Amino acid sequence: MTSSFLPPISRRAWLQTAASGFGYLAFSALAASDPLRAAEEKQSVLAAKPPQFKPRAKRVLFLCMDGGPSHLDTFDYKPRLQRDNGKEIGSGRVPNGLLLASPWKFRQHGDSGLWISDLFPSLAKQTDKLCVINSMQTDLPAHTQAFLQMHTGTAQFPRPSLGAWTLYGLGTENENVPGFITICPPVANGGAQNYGASFLPAIYQGTRIGAPNKPLTESSVSNLTNKARSVDAQRVQLDLIQSLNRAVIAREQQQPGIEGLIESYELAFRVQSELPKLMDISGESAATHKLYGLDDKATELFGRQCLVARRFLEAGVRFVELCYGNWDQHNSLLELHGKHARATDLPIAGLLHDLHSRGLLDDTVVVWGGEFGRTPYAQRGDGRDHNHKGYSMWMAGGGVKPGVAYGKTDDYGSEAVENPVHIHDWHATLLHLLGLDHEKLTYRYAGREMRLTDQKGSVVHGLLA
Repeated sequence: MTSSFLPPISRRAWLQTAASGFGYLAFSALAASDPLRAAEEKQSVLAAKPPQFKPRAKRVLFLCMDGGPSHLDTFDYKPRLQRDNGKEIGSGRVPNGLLLASPWKFRQHGDSGLWISDLFPSLAKQTDKLCVINSMQTDLPAHTQAFLQMHTGTAQFPRPSLGAWTLYGLGTENENVPGFITICPPVANGGAQNYGASFLPAIYQGTRIGAPNKPLTESSVSNLTNKARSVDAQRVQLDLIQSLNRAVIAREQQQPGIEGLIESYELAFRVQSELPKLMDISGESAATHKLYGLDDKATELFGRQCLVARRFLEAGVRFVELCYGNWDQHNSLLELHGKHARATDLPIAGLLHDLHSRGLLDDTVVVWGGEFGRTPYAQRGDGRDHNHKGYSMWMAGGGVKPGVAYGKTDDYGSEAVENPVHIHDWHATLLHLLGLDHEKLTYRYAGREMRLTDQKGSVVHGLLA
């Protein structure tokens, strides 16, 4: 197939010509005379867009704790659970089993007096920045379904992710880097669906960097460099490919897939020079390295992710997600929750401090949490089972009310009993902080206006400053 404005030779021949040094000047002249190139000089779909109303925040940092951290051992202090340790219970809200007290002591911290366990001694120093939600709920106690619902609003059908909706609604402040970046996402629990765009244009999907339990120093974005061609030669090759893509759009008028491809190709070309610079932390001070725990083997892995995330936020990336797991402790709770908290506590505290000192925390919403919590009764002696009826997440910065605990679970922490916050409510609130109405942020697909929260969700005003 050839387009009407190309000379009558095959597409393959022109690709070969563009790739060769002899065809460089000839193709440059062709690209410059392309009448559809000028028509594309409109605003990029990634350009920053005005919010629907005055926002409290500009960007999101999601610290995703894969596997379901135990709220009963972190942020939801239950004195009665401590007193009734080992008692057999059954009926009512709690299935048959033996109650398991937390092996960590809880203490009140800061001027706010929020309860935080000894699992997070460094984060406890940032207590007055936190808004702890102790009444989170989701629909199912299964990892894949709950993880997908946390990211996309549903586990029943493929849907755009929270990051994709955010980028679709607001665009990005820097068109030379991806507007949505996910660092070390899990390959299980829905995999790429958790940062995908689904029916939204493909340009809004997340850019994955790294993999679980792999050092960021050994991670890179696939195909970020081209050893076969110079930047100028790549530009010529890309111009030809884009002219062919634009010809299809001109002929068929509407091709969302190809439109997204054009944007993705252009972004990929620009990213080659910008992204490696942002991932290079060698210019950061020794004090900054220490702040994030890069001088300690236990914290270096997640600390580097947190530091790179801060650099992404500074560069104008709209949505950054860091993933860490696995918090799924059906046994060995003391050992493994201790290990995971040790790896993440100092880096997260350092990140909050750094964002605050740079003035970024005021307009950045930081979120911490997993797909659900854990049960108050023991499993396999020293573990806890899944609990979707009541668990904890926390938020900080970006218009969130600081130094408060919102909502409650019952005396054993098995179910939310005061001010429950469903995952749809959390999504609605997060979008609200960004100046987006969850009922009006829609995209027409399959004959109806689709949205992140579907037909549910309410903004939780008690979380807002």
